[in-house]
Amino acid sequence: MAVPGLFAAVRAAPGPWQRVACAAAGFRGRCPGKSYAVGPAQAVAALFSPLQSQPTFGFLLDIDGVLVRGHRVIPAALKAFHRLVNAQGKLRVPVVFVTNAGNILQHDKAQELSALLGFQVEPDQVILSHSPMKLFSQYHGKRMIVSGQGPLVENAQVLGFKNVVTVDELRMAFPVLDMVDLQRRPKTTPLPRNDFPAIEGVLLLGEPVRWETSLQLIMDVLLSNGNPGTGLATAPYPHLPVLASNMDLLWMAEAKMPRFGHGTFLLCLETIYRKVTGKELRYKGLMGKPSILTYQYAEELIRRQAERRGWAAPIQKLYAVGSCTQDLGAHLEMQPILLIRELPIMERLTTLLQKPELAAF
Repeated sequence: MAVPGLFAAVRAAPGPWQRVACAAAGFRGRCPGKSYAVGPAQAVAALFSPLQSQPTFGFLLDIDGVLVRGHRVIPAALKAFHRLVNAQGKLRVPVVFVTNAGNILQHDKAQELSALLGFQVEPDQVILSHSPMKLFSQYHGKRMIVSGQGPLVENAQVLGFKNVVTVDELRMAFPVLDMVDLQRRPKTTPLPRNDFPAIEGVLLLGEPVRWETSLQLIMDVLLSNGNPGTGLATAPYPHLPVLASNMDLLWMAEAKMPRFGHGTFLLCLETIYRKVTGKELRYKGLMGKPSILTYQYAEELIRRQAERRGWAAPIQKLYAVGSCTQDLGAHLEMQPILLIRELPIMERLTTLLQKPELAAF
């Protein structure tokens, strides 16, 4: 089921596309269940009930604004991780770091976290905003235009996409499409091209640098059914498939006030599409926090991490520290999931991990 609109998508329950994605990832059992969101006091009691010799719980840790702000680690995060790491520098419980960043390679983000936190973070412990796109194999062979910044093509290839075209490559092929910046307008009219293969979908990995260029060319692709060098009398609908990640309207960096996120870019694209066509832009996949699919993907990584470490005891509980959806527990196999929401978040986690029961773990 396609998801209409940015904010409607955030609130929507998982549709068939998510069930297909779950199956593709090898998720076991049923995703639906009962929600067990609780307050911090109950979380403390549940977390430090008598512990087994092997972990039966894991952590999903938000990065942005919880562990780090901009390029600075939050001091309380270091105190918390001193309790989570053993003498060999290995985590004593399965942990997955979840971020809506998408302009960096997974391997590089793991190295960045390792340097900040002082222990080894493996790439498969990091979920970027677009990581769940690995599940959408039905689009991996299609010719996709990709928008964002950083190592775009390499990130798309890591996700499984084999045939991508960047916005800059499309602009070079059709220079008359990008007309906002007077300095970049062609001085002469180039010959029309008819040798450019049709684009079959849109891949939005993160906020681009030149929003006006990306918005214009993505609209051209959607309105021309993937043939931006031509024009159609009527815009096709349903339009080409659109996959997008990172729904954050705003995000916190070193600045005192929040900065625009990719969600703002998506909102601009949706608004322009609606204004031009009178119809809603629909996503075949919308992921990143707080998408349920992202947390289902994280749940599977927690399970695989425990298996790789030889922890035979089943992981029964997940503690999501940071921004999560209220009904998150209703869609995960591991039950209950306890959401620790009160601020300051890392100070609260530090308090939890200072409980003497953990010393015997």
